[in-house]
Amino acid sequence: MFEGFSLDTVDAGPGSLRVRHGGTGPAVLLLHGHPRTHMTWGKVGDLLSPHFTIVCPDLPGFGRSYQPLDAPDSRSSSKRAKAEALVELMLRLGHENFAVAGHDRGSLTAFRMAMDHPDRVQRLIIADGIPVIEHLERADWKFARDWYHWFFFAQPEKPERAISADPLAWYDKLSPALMGKQAYDDLVDIIHDPAVIHGMIEDYRAGLRIDHLHDSEDRDAGRKVTCPMLCLWSLRDDMEQICGDPVAIWRNWADDVHGFGIDSGHHVAEENPEALSQAIREFLERR
Repeated sequence: MFEGFSLDTVDAGPGSLRVRHGGTGPAVLLLHGHPRTHMTWGKVGDLLSPHFTIVCPDLPGFGRSYQPLDAPDSRSSSKRAKAEALVELMLRLGHENFAVAGHDRGSLTAFRMAMDHPDRVQRLIIADGIPVIEHLERADWKFARDWYHWFFFAQPEKPERAISADPLAWYDKLSPALMGKQAYDDLVDIIHDPAVIHGMIEDYRAGLRIDHLHDSEDRDAGRKVTCPMLCLWSLRDDMEQICGDPVAIWRNWADDVHGFGIDSGHHVAEENPEALSQAIREFLERR
């Protein structure tokens, strides 16, 4: 994976980000979800790099990127703070304008980036995500049953203790056959680092402490994503069943949005990279 890419550590202001980048053409920033690292994009990166310059960082708090400072409201782990650091990363790599695609937790940072930095983000791609406030306002017994980890991870200390006691038991769906051995080995090493576990959990705490407030402020002010947006979701995951039609939800937040489901389980970049890459490429090349 990542044929011809460079692997670097780049100072982004609050700390350094591990980033893999390569390819040629317009810049595209790819943001992973939980508990993944940039390695989840390996197959997609190879498919897109002949057409685009691909930038794949570990999100702040994840992988081998910097750990945000703790705060009572988790503000340093907010999607706003992460978006600012990633915009700085792109500037330091020479990309003043770019498209951004985010999956799962990465979709929340991608959305916040498009909202806060409309002068930088030219196109937005969301996979398996809706704004935090939309999740919380729709939370019912099905959400509590199937997505209980949102609320467990919001608790102090206990999530880190539970995961660190046996990381491979907690993340029991990891598969070298699905992910690729290099990505699997990288992730197994990372989830045994208590600091990284804490950083990933703080990403969820920020959602319930501060990210939803940023969403609410934008909604009350009538602010929307102004660039073209593509919404994707995995048909063999439960986003649609839990939350409803993702495109309909996103039309409350973006001026120009369309989307569709992809035949995949949750980790679409690993399970169906061909369909995901094709959707991204067609959207980015659309006039």
